[in-house]
Amino acid sequence: HLKHKLRKSRKEVLEIVPDMVGYARSFVEDVEFSCEDAARSEPDFLYQVIESAISAGANTINIPDTVGYAVSKEFGESIKILRERIRNIDNVIVSVHCHNDLGLAVSNSLAAVENGARQIEGCINGLGERAGNAALEEVIMGLEVRKDHFNVETKVKTSEIGPTSRLVSNLFGFPMQANKAIVGQNAFRHSSGIHQDAFLKDRSTFEIMEPETVGWRGEALVLGKLSGRAGLKSRLSDLGYDFDNDQLNSLFIKFKDLADSKKEVTDIDLEALIMEQSRYETQKSYLSLNSIEVI
Repeated sequence: HLKHKLRKSRKEVLEIVPDMVGYARSFVEDVEFSCEDAARSEPDFLYQVIESAISAGANTINIPDTVGYAVSKEFGESIKILRERIRNIDNVIVSVHCHNDLGLAVSNSLAAVENGARQIEGCINGLGERAGNAALEEVIMGLEVRKDHFNVETKVKTSEIGPTSRLVSNLFGFPMQANKAIVGQNAFRHSSGIHQDAFLKDRSTFEIMEPETVGWRGEALVLGKLSGRAGLKSRLSDLGYDFDNDQLNSLFIKFKDLADSKKEVTDIDLEALIMEQSRYETQKSYLSLNSIEVI
């Protein structure tokens, strides 16, 4: 009975949309209207709903692939048809919000850009519900590296992508897979002998973008259990940290403990150690023992 009461007819939905968009516009001028599960919705009704939302004052129309069901050619074509069929669509920004259940969130997002979408919703490192959202670093660099194809720009400062990715990884406690595109530890490393030979002669042979453009410091020292303070200090400097001798010595002890149990200490490992030391020093600054009496 409750399910029946909650279900709305198409007529009721078309009546609710302008009321809700109008209500939102009474508070703010910039309103985004998002159509849940639009990728699987019946197109003609979807177009009616969107036209109603735009007429009521929505500035951005978001087309989500809520369950990650769409494939790129199909999704791109749906954006193209939507822009052709909806009479007032030129007055708004078309947005997409793709999930990664089939591993196609980035591909679908880029297909949408090809067909006129001008806002992409996603998350750094592809975080999100279930298999995650479109990985923004991959979308951004796809548009950047293939400007010749997409003919758009984002104005994103791409050199902040690497540091932002590491920060998000540390804050959420989700380690980055080594072979993750753009921001993975191995993204710009070459181990194959023939690749190394060609790379040393001409970097562009096996690199389609320079590591520095995404804030990646990939040709730095490999830190392990045989590394000393100088190597650690150099790597920390590459990462943007400047410690005094006492701080470096304290961090070096923790580094050696970790290096004894790992073949290689990565940038993410180092930043985790730094955050741990920072928390310890913050707590220490609040705790002091003035006196003690034993009876």
